[in-house]
Amino acid sequence: MRLDRIDRVILAELQRNGRLSNRELAEHVHLSESACLRRVRTLEEAGVIDRYAALVNQAKVGLPGNVFVSITLNRQEQADLATFEEAVKKVPEVMECYLMTGAQDYLLRVAVSDPADFERLHSQHLTRLPGVARVQSSFALRTVRKGSGLPL
Repeated sequence: MRLDRIDRVILAELQRNGRLSNRELAEHVHLSESACLRRVRTLEEAGVIDRYAALVNQAKVGLPGNVFVSITLNRQEQADLATFEEAVKKVPEVMECYLMTGAQDYLLRVAVSDPADFERLHSQHLTRLPGVARVQSSFALRTVRKGSGLPL
């Protein structure tokens, strides 16, 4: 889908505040309510707007720790990658998982309450994922910047 200037403004406004009513959004982007709603529905149907979500403060729900985990598999054959990916999707503490180039196969961001919680996750889940040869982890000391909106 080709995005024009108005689509980009709509997306930027919704990234800032996904709870805007259609009336408020239409005012922000200088469209009629019906034209704005049509554009938003088109963006949703095209998959440009993937979903709507609330951003929860990790620390306030008892999960202040972010740990970045590098995973190396025994083999990098397609079946092994697919098996690992299906299994890692079932670990609720895994917030993000990326297939990587370079020395490691996957990079994960996991949310934990403290080092002991990570030790539990490491021993009971991460090292038991299929095909795992090596797990390396780094605790984030502080979040400097965490964005959720794409630069449009």
